[in-house]
Amino acid sequence: MTASIVSMTNVSKYFQQLKALNNVSLQLAEGEVLGLFGHNGAGKTTMMKLILGIEKATTGELAIFGRDPQSKQAWQDRRHIGYLPENVSFYDHLTGVEVLSYFAKLKSVPRRQVAELLELVGLTHAMQRKVKTYSKGMRQRLGLAQAFLGEPKLLLLDEPTVGLDPTATQEFYHSVDRLKQRGASIILCSHALPGVEQHIGRAMILSGGQVIAMGSLAQLRAQASLPVVIHTLGITEQLNSDPLLTCYKSCKDSLHVQENEKMAALKQIMSYDSVVDVRVETASLEQLYQYYLANGTPIQGTA
Repeated sequence: MTASIVSMTNVSKYFQQLKALNNVSLQLAEGEVLGLFGHNGAGKTTMMKLILGIEKATTGELAIFGRDPQSKQAWQDRRHIGYLPENVSFYDHLTGVEVLSYFAKLKSVPRRQVAELLELVGLTHAMQRKVKTYSKGMRQRLGLAQAFLGEPKLLLLDEPTVGLDPTATQEFYHSVDRLKQRGASIILCSHALPGVEQHIGRAMILSGGQVIAMGSLAQLRAQASLPVVIHTLGITEQLNSDPLLTCYKSCKDSLHVQENEKMAALKQIMSYDSVVDVRVETASLEQLYQYYLANGTPIQGTA
């Protein structure tokens, strides 16, 4: 069995009386993308700092690439980790290419990657300009470039799309997908939930330093039992008169059904010649997030 890239077992981190992270467990496999979600102060950044070895866990067991991130042996592993903090900060007097070359040297990355990554994030035209002239979005792009240096095996991204326009955001997620295909494990923390949904394999929702939900989106939908909404066009009258359809909760031209009722409802809807359009809408990541924040309870021993 392949060892987990990130292995956390009942990990807690206390800052004096504050429980920033409380009894969190996680096994992150090679090539897996985990969406990490929670309100400000939920413990997301603390979790990333523990993985990076910046902070030491108060209790519990933590291993990155099979080693304690605080150990001397783990220093060599850090060249295989990419990290983008929520608020990027660079030396303002250096140019974009100088900043990226500096980080490339620190990670023993071939210099040719500097030009390739600057082109990838759309900064080739500004690479000779000093960072102090960069906009917030340009600084974020430069931060992404340094996180991608060396094609990391583990990538930690904290609010990576802040300041990016829609085109740059789409290009960013394409880059994430490519790294995943090459076997990189990724922890992606974002408040922009609609853009994240199709790129993650599992989601972890934190609240007050504790895990309140964990699993694939399909698993989270099943646990929450949120209704599937079927939007229709052309059968308004039938929605209000057909006994096989009136048993479902309806609102104007839509039905709210449970997942196990979806196919039966669709078959009945499609039996009418007057139906013009049908659209099925499952619970979004944002809806799941709001549900679990309101109704979730701490999970013990999450894997």
